[in-house]
Amino acid sequence: MKNVKLAYSTEAPGKPPKTGAKASAEEAVPDKIVAKLRIEKSGRKGKGVTVVHDLPRNKDFLKKLAKELKALCGSGGKAGDGLVEIQGDQRERLRDHLRKKGWQVKG
Repeated sequence: MKNVKLAYSTEAPGKPPKTGAKASAEEAVPDKIVAKLRIEKSGRKGKGVTVVHDLPRNKDFLKKLAKELKALCGSGGKAGDGLVEIQGDQRERLRDHLRKKGWQVKG
C-alpha cells in the first residue's frame, strides 16, 4: 500500500489532520487566584447572570467551583472555559465568599 492517494479530505491543504482531542491542555491551579465579577444580560431575555471570569482553565477545578457557588447562592449556573456563570445578581454574596477563600476579587 505504498502508492495510496488521498481521494477526498475535508481538511484544508497543508493543515495536519484533526485527532479529536482538544489542543489546549489543562492549566494548573495557581496558589493565588484573582477572580473578576461581572453581570451579563445580553442574549438571556433580560435575565441576568453573574459571571466569575479570568479563572484557570482547569475543567475539574471549574466544575467543583461551580457546584460550590451554586449551592451557596441556591441557584443554577454552569462552568465554562475559564469562567463560572451563576443565575441572578449574586455579586455581593460571591465576592464575600471568594475573599474568605483567600482570593483577590475584582469587580
